[in-house]
Amino acid sequence: MLTSPLLDLPRAVPAGGVDAGLALHYGDPLREQRTLTEDVGWIDRSNRGVLVVPGVDRLSWLHSLTSQHLSELPDGRATEALVLSPHGHVEHHLLVTEVGGTTWLDVEPGTTEQLLRFLDSMRFMLRVDPQDVGAQWAVLSLVGPRVPAVLAHLGVDVLEPYDVAARGTGWVRRMPWPGLDAADLLVPRIALAQTVAELTAAGAVPAGMWAFEALRVAARRPRLRFETDHRTIPHEVGWLDTAVHLNKGCYRGQETVARVHNLGRPPRKLVLLHLDGSVEELPATGTPVTSAGKQVGFVTTAVRHHELGPVALAMLKRNTPDDAELLAGTVPAAVDPAS
Repeated sequence: MLTSPLLDLPRAVPAGGVDAGLALHYGDPLREQRTLTEDVGWIDRSNRGVLVVPGVDRLSWLHSLTSQHLSELPDGRATEALVLSPHGHVEHHLLVTEVGGTTWLDVEPGTTEQLLRFLDSMRFMLRVDPQDVGAQWAVLSLVGPRVPAVLAHLGVDVLEPYDVAARGTGWVRRMPWPGLDAADLLVPRIALAQTVAELTAAGAVPAGMWAFEALRVAARRPRLRFETDHRTIPHEVGWLDTAVHLNKGCYRGQETVARVHNLGRPPRKLVLLHLDGSVEELPATGTPVTSAGKQVGFVTTAVRHHELGPVALAMLKRNTPDDAELLAGTVPAAVDPAS
């Protein structure tokens, strides 16, 4: 596990769990959230795994292995994709970026080795060479309505979600989440401090993973191994809209995707829960959610949001009524109507 040099910045408080090595916050997590919704901040996400896939067969090869239509992904464009099990369960979530004749994959921390083993096992005689380059490259994120101004200061003009522009030896990728405006930057790991200094000079302020996760939860965006378990299918967490192409050719797990899509009845659903505002300790990931004494699901990610208060994403049985009286562990909870 890599420890970010940005943890040496003033008032940085380390995160725990899978995000250990990053900053949880820089002294004022709720103010950092407001900055990400009203102004602009940068977030250290350098624990993400980064792989590079060179080779002339790379796009058709990845197209055959994932849920996304990648064979014609144009240069300067990004998308999301999944690697599914033969039964259609989610194994990996990928952000796929095509720039300069090379395909980049960035993934959740701790999943790179397993993904690389799978890719290596599927190379056969094709002209591809997937490599783990996470020790050399790192991801930073910009979030907030002033993202365009910061990018303009850096000399980057990327307007639409998932559009990509090369910058030096790395790139900038515009994103539609976790806030209304966001962008990811791939930078050399040795240049993390220099890049952050440039972002700060352009008006962005530091924000920790607490702020990023709070916006992600409020936006109902799933995170692999938080909102997913060994049974998760794309339909349950919203990835059918962003990471699955329903009209592409055969890929592993396609039968399940097509069958559940046609029936319209996934067994579970991801919802946003509002938790009792008096709660002192948030329910941990995996905490049972019960209704009338029976378990109907489990908490996936719980956070304190600067406007919504304590909230959580939870995976519930599909037939759980939206107005059901719920307990997340011992904490009273209610499903957000927009879920």
